[in-house]
Amino acid sequence: MTTATTPSPHGPLTGVRVVELAGIGPGPFAAMLLADLGADVVRVDRPGGPGLAIDPAHDVTHRNKRSVVVDLKSPDGPARVLDLAARADILVEGYRPGVAERLGVGPEACHARNPALVYGRMTGWGQDGPLADRAGHDIAYLAPTGTLGLIGRPGEAPAVPANLLGDYAGGSLYLVVGVLAALHHARATGTGQVVDAAIVDGAAHLAAMIHGMLAAGAWQDRRGANLLDGGCPFYGTYETADGRYMAVGALERRFYDEFVTLLGIADRAPAREDVARWSELREAVAARFKTRTRDAWTAVFEGTDACVAPVLSLREAPHHPHLAARGTFTDHGGITQPAPAPRFSATPTAVRTGPAEPGAHTADVARDWDLPGLAPGGSGTSQAPSTAPHRKAAQ
Repeated sequence: MTTATTPSPHGPLTGVRVVELAGIGPGPFAAMLLADLGADVVRVDRPGGPGLAIDPAHDVTHRNKRSVVVDLKSPDGPARVLDLAARADILVEGYRPGVAERLGVGPEACHARNPALVYGRMTGWGQDGPLADRAGHDIAYLAPTGTLGLIGRPGEAPAVPANLLGDYAGGSLYLVVGVLAALHHARATGTGQVVDAAIVDGAAHLAAMIHGMLAAGAWQDRRGANLLDGGCPFYGTYETADGRYMAVGALERRFYDEFVTLLGIADRAPAREDVARWSELREAVAARFKTRTRDAWTAVFEGTDACVAPVLSLREAPHHPHLAARGTFTDHGGITQPAPAPRFSATPTAVRTGPAEPGAHTADVARDWDLPGLAPGGSGTSQAPSTAPHRKAAQ
């Protein structure tokens, strides 16, 4: 028998304080995840904005956060950030290696004020190595890991997976796992540390299972020749009569049998175990899917275990019956957006506030974090003494 608990209105990270030094891409997304989970995330925006960004009012990666504006190049800018770091549990930055140190807000300076701080660093190449100081974006980080080369049709260029696989899967998610693990350690020992989250490391790590299959001889090191990369005719996408697509993932035999039966080719489909005839099977599946529209095929496979689903667009996805029933998407402030994930039974999460406008919460943060010098017209810094022993951050 379980004991009933009063649900928290904010999520499991309620009470955790996070400082986010403004950037673009995976850093803001990681901070959004922490904010979605209930952390009090204060984004330190720079005057004039980050440079490569959409209208702040529509940037949902800034939801559930608060924003202050600090000019780190001004004489008192670094001190204001260090004041925030002194009261925070986690700091997230996405500068190139060495930039935070030059600005006066690197790990050593922050740990001098707060030895228990978890200092999360989000980069593409990592904090060391021959390319650490080089510029780049998602696709360039994926390319040398072997992960980009997995995706696409044989004989064609690798497909570009938006910036989902590198920035967010290989970057943001690993940063969040890292800082939460380090926070657990800091709360147990009083000692913070630096978390070096590099997209190249995360993207390579995502392919761990495939490296194992490669070593076992169960994966060919080329595109479109394997069970899970489109090489298999019963694991891929097919065009329908109206130019849309259906996705098929009928790997197990019982699911495959249901698939070919409902598709209407069970009596003439080549044996699925005969890899030499996979191209023939693919042609039969493709020809059959071309005879009806996507919605017609969706109706055929609805409620079955054939493992077939319609490929929807971004605007269509929120209206899918299953996603609508689960509330996978939500509307807040007139913006349809994915709801926080995952879900918690005792500490539910929610989109509490819309995107934080730069500098909109300076006075509130100054009050809530006891930093009068941060407020408009405030001056000076507040030195918060720490009872934890000072230890140099791991580099």
